[in-house]
Amino acid sequence: MAYLTAQFNAERCKGCGLCIGYCPKHIIEFSKRLNTKGYSVPEITDGSKCTRCGFCAMMCPDFGIEIQK
Repeated sequence: MAYLTAQFNAERCKGCGLCIGYCPKHIIEFSKRLNTKGYSVPEITDGSKCTRCGFCAMMCPDFGIEIQK
């Protein structure tokens, strides 16, 4: 089953980790995937637990996260 969750724009990410630190469900981690700048891109580890609260998107200084509703 596909879950609607946060969508990460890999090329906007600079690997600061704010989205990881502010996720109340602790379901965002850095992936092994790198963007073209060499930064690890965050990913949702369990989409079924994402409440789409938007904290990750609010904390992203580069507007690299969009919440799908």
